Amino acid sequence: MFAIKAQITDLRATSFVFNRQKTMYGGKLIAPGDVIFVFASENEGGPGLIARGVVTSAKAIARKPGIERQTPRVSITVKRTARAKRRLGRSELKQLPDSELNFKFYRQATNKIVGISDEAATFLAGFL
Repeated sequence: MFAIKAQITDLRATSFVFNRQKTMYGGKLIAPGDVIFVFASENEGGPGLIARGVVTSAKAIARKPGIERQTPRVSITVKRTARAKRRLGRSELKQLPDSELNFKFYRQATNKIVGISDEAATFLAGFL
């Protein structure tokens, strides 16, 4: 399972397109059919967790030649399958300082796609 934190302009959209997203913690392995939890980035004014969805397309972005260290990037399309019913953002995750999600999303606060554990997915499902 995966989670993405990104700038989202329409929080009620039924599908989302994320182009050239940075990946970390196994996020580059995302593929069509994968479940993903969608966070509207608080860095861009979003509220945090807004939805769960299924990846309908995923395409790895080729690395630029001549640059030694590059973070893998992918473009994905996500179909929303559920909406968040309770708030879960940075302030709530800070209360769980040792949590996987707090570490993966806010240790380095950039927007990104990350792989998450079954335990983290179960935790997130409780907010939908």
